[in-house]
Amino acid sequence: MALKTAEEYMDSLRKLNLDVYLFGEKVDNWVDHPVIRPSINAIAMTYKVAHEPETEALATTTSILTGKKTNRFTSLFASTDDLVKKVKLQRLLGQRTGCCFQRCVGMDAINAVFSTTYEIDEKWGTKYHRRFTEWVKYVQEDDLCIQGAMTDAKGDRGLSPSGQPDPDMYVHVVERQSGGIVIRGAKANQTGAVNSHEMLVMPTLRMREEDKDYAVTCALPTDAPGVHFVYGRQSCDKRKLEGGDIDVGNYMFGGQEALTVLDDVFVPWDRVFMCGEFEFSSMMVERFAGYHRQSYGGCKPGIGDVIIGATASMAEYNGVPKAAHIRDKIAEMNHLVETLHACGLASSTEGWKTAAGNYQADILLANVCKQNVTRFPYELCRLAEDIAGGAVVTLPSEKDLRHPVIGKYIEKYFKGVAGVPTEDRMRMLTLIHCMSFGLTAPSYRTESMHGAGSPQAQRVMIERQTDMEHKKRLARRLAGIDKREDVTS
Repeated sequence: MALKTAEEYMDSLRKLNLDVYLFGEKVDNWVDHPVIRPSINAIAMTYKVAHEPETEALATTTSILTGKKTNRFTSLFASTDDLVKKVKLQRLLGQRTGCCFQRCVGMDAINAVFSTTYEIDEKWGTKYHRRFTEWVKYVQEDDLCIQGAMTDAKGDRGLSPSGQPDPDMYVHVVERQSGGIVIRGAKANQTGAVNSHEMLVMPTLRMREEDKDYAVTCALPTDAPGVHFVYGRQSCDKRKLEGGDIDVGNYMFGGQEALTVLDDVFVPWDRVFMCGEFEFSSMMVERFAGYHRQSYGGCKPGIGDVIIGATASMAEYNGVPKAAHIRDKIAEMNHLVETLHACGLASSTEGWKTAAGNYQADILLANVCKQNVTRFPYELCRLAEDIAGGAVVTLPSEKDLRHPVIGKYIEKYFKGVAGVPTEDRMRMLTLIHCMSFGLTAPSYRTESMHGAGSPQAQRVMIERQTDMEHKKRLARRLAGIDKREDVTS
């Protein structure tokens, strides 16, 4: 099958029989639901750019498995150049959608599982890698959207998976049968879960021998029996149900998270890629985290570009674009965005070839990238709100603007500079509101904090990946504690 168009992607979702719940009710036509549809539009953009002449080189590549053209979001990275193009594509999509476009998790998961299964097979003589390779070929052939399912419900964070009072707090194998396995548990905060064709289940942390039933990696259709989705709330989400589009801000696009419940789901053996090899769980988690934290050097700068553009527009609408402090703050916003992007590119160019043949983003630099992402978007939003003004959170509704009696007062008193319609000013204010407070994703800042792991997770990896003994040797040599280097020899 050829690369899907955006329309073909949407049509393919209608063929799925998903079990979706939102606001306490089962949603049958979830594709056209006003709360869910913006997130589908965002993923559809990843399909659209694959067909645009000016973006095709970023959005597509040649599969190292089949030699055929494939969407980059289903690809295995064949070089550091592929890693760079991934980050550049993510920035482009952030600019085009202004939100999380949800398909990165699956792409990053595919690459982490590909290299890890190869090394499992090398040690234990298993057949996971061959199975996984066949599944990836299927994904590429049908241009499927994949939900990378890593984060578990976790229960008591102070206890291991096997030590939980409720064993289902982490996804685990409950039965091994001749034809496959049965898994139970839930994956929490799952990006793009309801908008995907398949999910790739992975362990969420380093496992010990007593946790081996939790060391499971497998793939299953999102409409497999026993899979249930509970759609996550977003700030101001019911604005999407009110009609009109001004109050929604970024009306066309949005992100999505859901609780993915796996209630005794059967998985055939040809879709099982790890089953009890607990000693490889940390490799899979660390490699996935490296890829996904690298990703944030693309999408977050792209979304930041939109916030900067909205902020600069508000400065113009308010009549203060040349004020020294405004120019300085916008310069700082650009500095923050480009710093994030630079980290993403650096972790790409410093990538390395795995034993399986695909390329891994530099894990240390990827974690540095994500650590910056836990901070910089907060400052971007603060500066946007500072420059835009308090009306970001006090603006009347679109219905007030359209009201036959009070509309004239909104038109009069919310106007800025001459020549800019009041409605344009209101639209820009609500765009900043929705991007800062959560209507286009979980909010830009909160998702930046916890997506791909909270700040401490990156600090742990930065400490683990840093060669401190090497740095201490450098200092001892220059201090004369160790033998100094002779520059003449």
